[in-house]
Amino acid sequence: MTNSANSPAPGSQAPAAVETLTADEAAGEHARLGDAIAHADRLYYQDDAPTLTDADYDALRRRYEAIEAQFPELKGIDSLSERVGAAPSAKFAKVRHAVPMLSLGNAFEDGDVEEFVARVRRFLGLGPETEIAFTAEPKIDGLSCNLRYENGVFVQAATRGDGFEGEDVTNNVRTIGEIPARLTGDDVPDVFEVRGEVYMGHADFAAINERQQAAGKPLFANPRNAAAGSLRQLDPRITASRPLRFFAYAWGEVSGSALPADTQFGVIEAFSRWGLPTNPLTVRCTSAEELLAHYHRIGEGRASLGYDIDGVVYKVDSLALQQRLGFVSRSPRWALAHKFPAQRAATQLQAIDIQVGRTGALTPVAKLAPITVGGVVVSNASLHNEDYIRGIGGDGAPIRGEVDGAPVDIRVGDWVEVQRAGDVIPQVVSVDLARRPPEAVRYEFPTICPACGSHAVREEGESVRRCTGGLICPAQAVERIRHFVSRDAFDIEGLGEKQVQAFFEWGLVKQPADIFTLEARDSDPTALTRLKNRDGWGETSAKNLFAAIEARRRVPVNRLLYGLGIRHVGETNAKRLLRHFAGIEALREVALAAVPPGEAHPKGNEAWQELVGIEGIGAVVAEAVVDFFTEPNNEAALAALMREVSPEPMETVAASGAVAGKTVVFTGALEKMTRDEAKAMAERLGAKVAGSVSKKTDYVVAGADAGSKLAKARELGVPVLTEDEWLALAGGG
Repeated sequence: MTNSANSPAPGSQAPAAVETLTADEAAGEHARLGDAIAHADRLYYQDDAPTLTDADYDALRRRYEAIEAQFPELKGIDSLSERVGAAPSAKFAKVRHAVPMLSLGNAFEDGDVEEFVARVRRFLGLGPETEIAFTAEPKIDGLSCNLRYENGVFVQAATRGDGFEGEDVTNNVRTIGEIPARLTGDDVPDVFEVRGEVYMGHADFAAINERQQAAGKPLFANPRNAAAGSLRQLDPRITASRPLRFFAYAWGEVSGSALPADTQFGVIEAFSRWGLPTNPLTVRCTSAEELLAHYHRIGEGRASLGYDIDGVVYKVDSLALQQRLGFVSRSPRWALAHKFPAQRAATQLQAIDIQVGRTGALTPVAKLAPITVGGVVVSNASLHNEDYIRGIGGDGAPIRGEVDGAPVDIRVGDWVEVQRAGDVIPQVVSVDLARRPPEAVRYEFPTICPACGSHAVREEGESVRRCTGGLICPAQAVERIRHFVSRDAFDIEGLGEKQVQAFFEWGLVKQPADIFTLEARDSDPTALTRLKNRDGWGETSAKNLFAAIEARRRVPVNRLLYGLGIRHVGETNAKRLLRHFAGIEALREVALAAVPPGEAHPKGNEAWQELVGIEGIGAVVAEAVVDFFTEPNNEAALAALMREVSPEPMETVAASGAVAGKTVVFTGALEKMTRDEAKAMAERLGAKVAGSVSKKTDYVVAGADAGSKLAKARELGVPVLTEDEWLALAGGG
């Protein structure tokens, strides 16, 4: 008999499990993780009421991104790889960041840090003999903030928001004593944006909770919540009464090329000279070994710092190398957040709920007796799928050990250990069989959808059970509309989850086009009940909603495509497709042409090759796009929607220049930069990078040993450039 309480945690086996997932299993888990991340974004960034710490949230993304790395074609199912935070709250004025405030990739193991250093070297083409320096600094658990100084004078402060647009908290930040109203120094640029973390120390947190308790007010859950809630007050006097502090560690917009140093460490030293508070534990290292040694030193002294940290951040020190490395998706290639290990606690499993997602997947959720783990109350945990409940992993092997030859399953009434960090957070790690109640029975996973009563089936090779109700299933229909109006799609203010559910139940909104005809139908004299007369609504709220809907008739076309909910087309793939095509109609025409007359599936014709040739778009994504546009029901729904909206062109990286808008294919070995650098450079200049050559290719950049792509370019008469010719053209743009 194996003691399950001492069995390895599922999180420790996750990398192997990801590699053995089938495509359908990966798609199902990827979608569930996306839903969990989006929910966590809303709680953390908008409500200041997270159920996960920053470390937990990033760890949840770790599993999500590991699946995308193993299954690149999934880099689009509600993909959050480029998303940072959540949209700013409507109660504050909005500030558009001149330079986006992006997030960081993360690591949990020492080996991840060693791979990060090796990956940087590979990207830059540097051998082991070439020294490369990094900085290492504590990762403060607070609220990110951008401070704008003009001629050395503080003029504006904004939260990170969604990374591109934040909340104006200028008046509140003026009350933070550690933030100088004027920077001192001869080398302060005319315009300089300082970025850092607003936080609250442990002693101050304890004192403020004592005052809250004495006043009969709710206590703050942790210092991060207290800092975020204090900074985002409508009344600056409340913020002034709260003991907030600040550490500066980065920058945004800088006038000209006026940085005070050419290294990360040098700029941080300049911050100190100018009067900004910086963390004294920031050091410069020249190897992975030095980075890890500093990480472990900080971890050992973490409890005595007097403020919360959840890891250590590593950055390439040279700003020139940072520029070469650039960005991938939502994070820079030149930085990494190394998180501290998981925390666990034991509690009782009170029930197992089944949630039906937008794709029809039935996901089990553990309802737990509330337990505090690392300062945050946990009452729910993911159970992933029915195999996880049965105690077996993706490879069919037991994940919590065996008893009398059978895998250890999870039962209602069990005492379980819950982990709040790892690959999926929070999760049930193990079962204490010694405390299992005698009446506990094996859990039977439902075969009927709890939302609509349709059969729920599990296809061979899949771990996910799905509702077959399709369009009649209210859970799926409502989720589709919620997705359409979500922050990263049409972002309609006042049309949140509760309103969508109510409108669906009232029969007012069944498909996206109904949203934009709502006001006209509401004003019809024959309407039985006007919106203003319904529960929870009034004349003002109805008028505000109609105005918000009217304002969203024009959105960037990539938001529209993402909002359609096409399988495998999330934010990233929507942008990829619409960098290539001029708009929805152009994409639709190619998708229709990919299926020859009389055929049911795409064939390898020119239209199909154009779709799969787009960088990052493979056969799985392309087929999903074709399936959507060739479905008659979708055609009718899309036509109804397009009669109501007028999408705008997608924002591009570069609006002008010699290569902006051009389609470029790289082939062969380049000498002056790596292939990844060349692609990143082209995209920064507004070019479209494709993976194959077609008649629509503008340039083929050919390095040494170029093969079939070069031959194809010559066959089609596509201009071929050498690496030097490409650099001259791009530099001239």
